[in-house]
Amino acid sequence: FICIYLHMGRGLYYGSYLFVETWNIGVILLLLTMATAFMGYVLPWGQMSFWGATVITNLLSAIPYVGATLVEWVWGGFAVDSATLTRFFTLHFVMPFIIMGVSLVHLLFLHETGSNNPTGLNSNTDKIPFHPYFTYKDLLGALMMLSCLLSLALFSPNLLGDPENFSPANPLVTPPHIKPEWYFLFAYAILRSIPNKLGGVLALLFSILILFIVPMTHLSKQRTMSFRPLSQI
Repeated sequence: FICIYLHMGRGLYYGSYLFVETWNIGVILLLLTMATAFMGYVLPWGQMSFWGATVITNLLSAIPYVGATLVEWVWGGFAVDSATLTRFFTLHFVMPFIIMGVSLVHLLFLHETGSNNPTGLNSNTDKIPFHPYFTYKDLLGALMMLSCLLSLALFSPNLLGDPENFSPANPLVTPPHIKPEWYFLFAYAILRSIPNKLGGVLALLFSILILFIVPMTHLSKQRTMSFRPLSQI
């Protein structure tokens, strides 16, 4: 998620959202990744996993008329239970393949439009072949990232885990503080700041779906923010 948020920040700063198709598919990828991360967080079936799943799935109950039915449909019963865990496990397994397919479409659109640059100017005359100049650079970066992830997963798998999640799921004991991982804290802050349940859900949805509207809000003649007054400070 660090890389995803940095990539999004770069896209916003460089004005990459003006490549509308590429940008929109990227936003869809973000939504799919968030869904995969949430379902994966439920799988350890600890206290935070169980209550996180309960709280998030209960947000569907804010939808008028059909909310309660939707919640029970997602649960596969009348509470978060083994049926819910089975569904989340299946979806968590399938979603990466969907993400891979959508990523290929994202790259195809990027290949059609070309990537952006800090100045936002046409740089076709200055371009160099992707191979070998960027192939080895990307491979080195990918290997370094993979090495860090493997080291963390193999030698310190519990380093970043929530201590509360080491306790087995117990529907009769509610943790004193139910909070998500850092990459979902923006959603947690939105839901906590709005007392109305439906209003909080709508604000949360809008905070993500607003990314689809960003290309329509661009009125400047300059693509990037490099020449804006704030960037000159």
